[in-house]
Amino acid sequence: MSRPPADSDSNFSIDRPIADLADLADREWEAVDRELDEAIASLANLDGELAYRQARESLRSLVDRLDLTPRERAGLETELDGLAQMLDKLETERLQIAVFGAVSRGKSSLLNALLGRSIFETGPTHGVTRSSRSVHWTVPATVGRVELVDTPGIDEVNGATRAALAREVGQTSDLILFVVAGDMTQIECEALSQLREAGKPILLVFNKIDQFPETDRLEIYRKIRDDRLKELVSPDEIVMVAAAPLVAQVVQRPDGSLSAQLERGEPQIEDLKLKILEVLAREGKALVALNSMLYAQAAGDRILARKLALRDRAAERLIWNGTIGKAIAVALNPVVVLDLIGGAAIDTATVLALSRLYGVPMGQRGAIALIKTIAIGLGSLSAGEWIARLGLSALKGLLGLSTVATGGAAAVPYLSIAATQAAIAGVSSYAIGQAAKTYLANDASWGPEGPKAAIARILAALDQDSIVKRIEGELWAKLRRRPPAINAP
Repeated sequence: MSRPPADSDSNFSIDRPIADLADLADREWEAVDRELDEAIASLANLDGELAYRQARESLRSLVDRLDLTPRERAGLETELDGLAQMLDKLETERLQIAVFGAVSRGKSSLLNALLGRSIFETGPTHGVTRSSRSVHWTVPATVGRVELVDTPGIDEVNGATRAALAREVGQTSDLILFVVAGDMTQIECEALSQLREAGKPILLVFNKIDQFPETDRLEIYRKIRDDRLKELVSPDEIVMVAAAPLVAQVVQRPDGSLSAQLERGEPQIEDLKLKILEVLAREGKALVALNSMLYAQAAGDRILARKLALRDRAAERLIWNGTIGKAIAVALNPVVVLDLIGGAAIDTATVLALSRLYGVPMGQRGAIALIKTIAIGLGSLSAGEWIARLGLSALKGLLGLSTVATGGAAAVPYLSIAATQAAIAGVSSYAIGQAAKTYLANDASWGPEGPKAAIARILAALDQDSIVKRIEGELWAKLRRRPPAINAP
């Protein structure tokens, strides 16, 4: 192919088409990258939505299955109210961001800066915030409603009460902003560690950076990042802000002289706001779902432990009543067939009573099937019982018939055999009752679709960039812990 003739009036060159093709390829790759990013974001949102719906259904099921008596509810008001609040959060799609920190760190000023208006009280007095308060924050997030929660200072007088309040709010909050204003104190480090143990994602906010020269500010940041909190937060979780910066303004005095006066400047919180909005957009619903399930798991375990502890006493009474009833019935019954049928009927009645006690639906067929399963599990005890009862029942029948003929002389061996037979039947009945109690108590738990399963699904679907990823190991460890024991009064 011949080259086109050169034209002095034209900008054409052989390099130009190649450059155009390269530009076109770059634009196409950029478009592919954007589509891929959008697809990944869409999948992340889909995972978050799915986790959210599963959490909501799981909590609804848990609340519906509580089945508590008035006595069992007594002392569990906090847990029950908390479950109701968590379910309401899921139903109304509400996410809570709580702000913690010591007094005079600028927590309220930070919240006002995020809101863009003065809602939370601020002032020079020590500890202005006396109780928790929440305000709706209108942001473009994937959850329906975002609430900002201000809390009292963690180091105030009567700090134990306020720290307890802070922990309580921390349990129900989905994201925590921990505010410091310089190098951290021991109290602040301990408080942050306690919050981290609660399994909550945390952003550490270094406020009042306007009050430090740049070199000092960077040195404090480095110390916090590398020395104080290396094991608690990552560099990506530390944000520097100036919620209410003081700016020097030149003021002319009445005598014409000039002086410098400090005035409030515009908040410098854009990095924090962008970080929060990024977290909300990427995993807002997943955070609400995860926090709700963590609370439901802890509260549900306490409720279940109390429920089973109280019902265990009633179960023991039912088992002993069945044991004694079966022993007496077997001892008094001289007919072999009626002896066996009567004993089986009493065992069945005991299992049915236990199933009603634990709230596990079960009919007569189910009770008989459970007794058969337990009998197979008991093995030699069950087989030995049947052999002994058949042999002793036959001997007892013969002695009963001969008692009249011998003028009552056979009564003593008859009673001895009846007592032995009653003891064997009683041991068997007690063993069956205990095994049935254990089975039914386990079945009375929250089941395969409970909070623990929902938490596992959420953690398994976490993105590598998730703010929860750092504490994933701690959350998995929580799932493996045994529920706390509760002693019934």
